[in-house]
Amino acid sequence: MSVVALEPYDPPARDLREHFPAPLLYIGWDDHLMFASPYCLPLPPDMPFGALLSQVLPGIYGSHPDFARIDWAAARWFKSGRPWQPDASRSLAENGLVHKDVIRLRTPGLTGIRGSHS
Repeated sequence: MSVVALEPYDPPARDLREHFPAPLLYIGWDDHLMFASPYCLPLPPDMPFGALLSQVLPGIYGSHPDFARIDWAAARWFKSGRPWQPDASRSLAENGLVHKDVIRLRTPGLTGIRGSHS
């Protein structure tokens, strides 16, 4: 359904980087429907990508029975829908991640609880 404005409507953007304590990063784990949507987290741009794997992801996805079985070397990453290979030793910013980027994780062989999303 379209909307027709009776007057000019140009509201200020409320999701600009300066409105948050750190750049927002959306992180989704494909094929794991226990999590309805990607998480949106404010993460410091100087955080190493490896810290995201070891310190952040266990806190948001660790409750899933597949999480402990992830082979990080085989994991496939996507940034804004395109294949992407992050460097764990480099920071989020050095990996090219900016405010409101979307990254997704695919874990070959792991497709939900007991393969429920295969």
